[in-house]
Amino acid sequence: MWYIGMVESPFEASATGRAMAKGRSLSQFQEMFPDEASCAAFLSKRRWSGGFACPRCGGQRMAALKSRAHTCECLDCGRQTSATAGTVMHRSKLPLTTWFWAAHLMATHSNGMSARQLEDQLGVTYKTAWLLTQKLRRSMVDPDREPLEGVVEVDQTEIPFRDGDGFFEPGNGGKILVIGAVEVIDRDTNQSKPRRKHAKYLNTRSGRIRLATIVDNSAASIEAFVRANVKRGTTLLTDGHASYSRLTEYRRDPRIVGKMAGHVVLPWVHRAFSLMKRWSLGTYHGLRRKHLDTYLNEFVFRYNRRFHRHVSFEALLGLAAQHEPKSYWEIVKRDNPRKGVQTIRRAPRRRRTASGMRQDRAPPAPGPPP
Repeated sequence: MWYIGMVESPFEASATGRAMAKGRSLSQFQEMFPDEASCAAFLSKRRWSGGFACPRCGGQRMAALKSRAHTCECLDCGRQTSATAGTVMHRSKLPLTTWFWAAHLMATHSNGMSARQLEDQLGVTYKTAWLLTQKLRRSMVDPDREPLEGVVEVDQTEIPFRDGDGFFEPGNGGKILVIGAVEVIDRDTNQSKPRRKHAKYLNTRSGRIRLATIVDNSAASIEAFVRANVKRGTTLLTDGHASYSRLTEYRRDPRIVGKMAGHVVLPWVHRAFSLMKRWSLGTYHGLRRKHLDTYLNEFVFRYNRRFHRHVSFEALLGLAAQHEPKSYWEIVKRDNPRKGVQTIRRAPRRRRTASGMRQDRAPPAPGPPP
């Protein structure tokens, strides 16, 4: 969605001649969203572009409540609905201005924003910044996105991951298998149908990409990724791995790598791998295994919008793609103790007493002898 009224033209010419999306500057962003009311009005207008519709009865008559922020009440059934309900901001205690700033920074920054950087920019705690970034990353995947088609390069790579909070050395870390697929686009027509001369495709560039982690290089893992992300009948440019031979519903164009470097035979998927590895080390100083898929989704989101990075503001807020809101406990994959589930502690809790720190249920320290 373009930011209407903020720029004279939504496009500007790039150095290569391709149209580039012209985004909102910081001063323009501050002018359009100076307070909570302007943010709530933007959300309401985008959520109910055709007028208010009650999620319970479908009624169109409503009244805004003064006692509850950003909330309206259906005059037919009495249901109260917030402008943030069902979005990535569902039940959040943060101001809407903080959410809008975070979405703007993550969508427009070319290398992304780590939680530590967002903590400094927004003036919040690290835990708040981490949860905010995790929720925004989970809204970066459109569940109805179109699969890759035309000519697609597919290959696997390994990336290092970090275990603890100490200094990260990529050579000493563990390895995670990542599989990727990249559309090959003709530069003249901007279509995924590049011209071919013998075994070589002419004047191409990379298009949309997909990335995911896999447990191994088995045929089952590779086939599951390809079938989930690539359209049937697509031409697959792959190496000579035997796992691709079972993909009979695709046209295969295998390339024998041998002693040759992989980026010579499959240039675009290896360029995406190289950028992804440099991004993970430069912005996050190494990724962890637990949330790796969400970080890969962030890289895919930014890479696919590299020519129109500033128009992904609404998608990042979870308005364009309907996502179920995720709580902190669902993100960290732990039981919520407030819902009656007993928390299993790794170590007994310690409390400060008059005689010093004492472990729970431990007998009191003996007093001084009489």
